[in-house]
Amino acid sequence: MSADVASLLATDVTPSQVADLSTTDCRGAWSATLAELAADDRSLVAVVNDSVGSSKLGDFVDRFPGQVVNVGIAEQTMVGVAAGLSGGGLTPFVSAASCFLTARAMEQIKADLVYSGRPVVLCGMSPGVAYGELGPTHHSLEDIAWLRALPGMTVVVPADPVETAAAIRWAHGHDGPAFVRVSRMPVPTLFRPDHAFEPGKANLLHAGNDVTVIANGTTVSVALQAAGLLADRGIGLRVLSMASVQPLDQEAVLAAATETGGIVTVEESTVRGGLGGAVAELVVSHRPAPMRMLGINHYDHPDSAEGLIAGAGLTPLGIADAAAALIDR
Repeated sequence: MSADVASLLATDVTPSQVADLSTTDCRGAWSATLAELAADDRSLVAVVNDSVGSSKLGDFVDRFPGQVVNVGIAEQTMVGVAAGLSGGGLTPFVSAASCFLTARAMEQIKADLVYSGRPVVLCGMSPGVAYGELGPTHHSLEDIAWLRALPGMTVVVPADPVETAAAIRWAHGHDGPAFVRVSRMPVPTLFRPDHAFEPGKANLLHAGNDVTVIANGTTVSVALQAAGLLADRGIGLRVLSMASVQPLDQEAVLAAATETGGIVTVEESTVRGGLGGAVAELVVSHRPAPMRMLGINHYDHPDSAEGLIAGAGLTPLGIADAAAALIDR
């Protein structure tokens, strides 16, 4: 294992224990952290699109009514207003369902935030297939790919509530636009309470030299379970949690390409331009290695979020089989 990889394990939980851990919705960590920051920073403003309930900001509104701007169901206006507030010296956190925030307001994100370099934090709620039965209109599979295409936009996909809170604290002091994906689907807590998010830095959650899985968001805990399955087959799986999609931890990726038999990327989004695309672009340009990219590659019929994820093969067994296939090829 290369010293270039973040070698300090972020959790004491073993792969065999992950499935038994209790799970938590990351939106609670997001709203509690925002309130914590707002208590000390009166310039912090939450900008929402009639999404107080779905963003779990009810308590925030009660405590800081003067630090909330609700523009109604108008995502383009929401981002434009946030840009203006930023220009006036305030610190806007924009909160909305990721599917509507990134699709409807892409022009404003590009021109008003990225091109202008505004320090506005976009918080995409309920991303991936979290809305399940509401179908593809409410699924947010493309958000990472869209935003990663914008130079200067930091893109963060936290793995658990602790990392969500850490990413929000980091974003509060970041001098530039950032996007933080906030999961609605309950996930186990993997990181220690003192975990600090660092852009461009991966976290090694499980050591192994046979094959590497690079995952983020809701898929990190699933990848850890896959490591347990592969251990039973005598295969050592390196699990890298890659919350920072842009910037990417290039050293950790290239070390995995050199030191292990291949890389499997796993994400609750499209692999066309997402985490898998980012890793593949780097690997093919600098250190070609066998790869497999797992994600959700098509629009499916409405189903439960769990059903959609299982159907896409984003399960412990699906990840384990994909990793083993790289060794057997």
